[in-house]
Amino acid sequence: MNKNDALKRINEITEKIEKYNYSYYVLDNPDVDDYDYDMLMQELKALEAQFPELVQTSSPTQRVGGIALSSFEKVTHSVQMGSLADVFSFEQVQDFVSKCRTEVNSPEYVVEPKIDGLSVSLEYRNGVFTRGSTRGDGFVGEDVTENLKTIKSIPLKLRNAPEFIEVRGEVYMPRESFFSLIEQQELLDEQPFKNPRNAAAGSLRQKNSAVTAQRKLDIFVFNVQQIDGKELSSHKQSLEYLKQLGFRTIPTFLLCTRYDEIYDEINRIGRERNEFAYDIDGVVIKVNSFAHREALGATTKVPKWAVAYKFPPEEKETKLLDIEVNVGRTGAITPVAVFEQIILAGTAVSRAVLHNQDFIDEKDIRIGDTIVVRKAGEIIPEVLKSVNHQENSVPFLLPSVCPVCGTASVRYDDESVLRCPNSECPAQLLKNLVHFASKGAMNIDGLGPANMKLLTDKNLVHSAADLYTLSHDDLISLERFADKSADNLIKAIANSKNNQLDRLVFGLGIRNIGQRAAVLLCEKFHSMDALLSAEKSDIASIDGFGDVMAENFCNAMKEPHRIALIEKLRSLGVNMNYSVKSSGDNRFAGLTFVLTGTLPTLKRDEAKAIIESFGGKVSSSVSKKTSFVVAGEDAGSKLLKAQELGITVISEEEFLKMNE
Repeated sequence: MNKNDALKRINEITEKIEKYNYSYYVLDNPDVDDYDYDMLMQELKALEAQFPELVQTSSPTQRVGGIALSSFEKVTHSVQMGSLADVFSFEQVQDFVSKCRTEVNSPEYVVEPKIDGLSVSLEYRNGVFTRGSTRGDGFVGEDVTENLKTIKSIPLKLRNAPEFIEVRGEVYMPRESFFSLIEQQELLDEQPFKNPRNAAAGSLRQKNSAVTAQRKLDIFVFNVQQIDGKELSSHKQSLEYLKQLGFRTIPTFLLCTRYDEIYDEINRIGRERNEFAYDIDGVVIKVNSFAHREALGATTKVPKWAVAYKFPPEEKETKLLDIEVNVGRTGAITPVAVFEQIILAGTAVSRAVLHNQDFIDEKDIRIGDTIVVRKAGEIIPEVLKSVNHQENSVPFLLPSVCPVCGTASVRYDDESVLRCPNSECPAQLLKNLVHFASKGAMNIDGLGPANMKLLTDKNLVHSAADLYTLSHDDLISLERFADKSADNLIKAIANSKNNQLDRLVFGLGIRNIGQRAAVLLCEKFHSMDALLSAEKSDIASIDGFGDVMAENFCNAMKEPHRIALIEKLRSLGVNMNYSVKSSGDNRFAGLTFVLTGTLPTLKRDEAKAIIESFGGKVSSSVSKKTSFVVAGEDAGSKLLKAQELGITVISEEEFLKMNE
């Protein structure tokens, strides 16, 4: 296929996919089956890989993420992204309505749910999505364009668009996605997000857009910030126009003229809010006419033509029946309140985390107490206080031994939690294994929590080393595996043996040793043997380390069970070294490469190792100093930046020819 034919076909596929995306993500009415959709996407990826110069910013392939940023550029909003005045009573709502009536003649009001998320700006030129930014302080936000592209309901190209339009929307995390995320975080012993709003904000500000893509965010667009080539006179008209352009607009709104209509609508939304698939924290009441808004004006902080009515938090009393004690991946011993079931924010709850002994002591929580519970952020139940004690009740103390394996619990000086120090404790096994195989550690594709639990339940895996002794026959006997999936997992496990040492160090799950700390350790000590014999003072001298981290690491590397695991992994062929091999050939000396997209055969680390072995440098960003951009499938903004600067773009095939 020549370039002209490829461009024609790329445009045809792009138009179809955008139409299917609109039907599925905006209208919730899919009009193509998954297989046909996937085949179109695969064809588009193949064409763009063959002709990387034809990749467009509005291509559906640019949604998948994968671009890692060192920081977010600042964006100055040409139209302020202001906040609204909050009101907490119907009297205040009525007062707002009355004031508007005294200032303008017969105002109309639009009443709509207040989505609990993160406000963003989306900018389009000639219908193409060019920039997206966070609200920030209302005047200056951050450029999160690549992360916003991963949200499927954001159109990359508008239908019948004006020359320029900037819109405002609320990015949110659906409840189902939120619950899946915190379940995964808890399994990995990570600090879970407290509510979907925080989860959405944290996900949108990920430095790696691939992580954002996994979080399944969504958006409702609710305002036109500025527009060229189209006159709009009211909020209702603008919402209808936004929908015509292809945006997913605020799901429900009502035009009202009287306070009693507004009152009834607020109550209706309040009654039904727990049935929504997303969180709302109130109701917004806005004057409809833009001319009336102009007349009403604004204070230095908020507009006078709108208010946000906030729902009060719901609190209820219940009886504390018991305090359970759970053990996490890193041995954290966590108390959990078990109480008589109550209904909060529309759902039944009967459990809440009590955090640690200090929390229990501060609130003097005892079994049998009458306690007050609410939902933090309308999602996570929390115990606020104890109202009264049962007669003859006694203070609750966490056990001095692990409730699962009986090992004496410890409390480290720098922490408020009790821990079981026995990493072979059965309660910690599954979570340790999931961490070992996770993306940041050994990156074994296909070994997520569900499959790992299956392997442990069937007694096929009792330690990380057992993963490397699994056979095709072991897997094929399990209900979740067929021939191909079994082969793929065996291959993924085998490939992980060749990982750089820092992945293994992180995968060992040593307290306070994260991914960056593991890299720093391996950059100073280039082998597992050197790490095993490293002195505390040498480790503490590493920039970013301190005495506590150094002591934790040294102690962990002296534990007999950890030494035994490392030696077992060594005997099974897992790499124990950290180095970049030099070929003695400096053909790339003075050259800077940027890698973008998914290469057909090489992993990013492999391509980087080749470049560095020939004396070259790999950069994470494209600039005038870049010599070559190596582009694969799903190449994103780096490819576009290279084209703008006239940087030479090469394929993997051309790159490999340079190494011959």
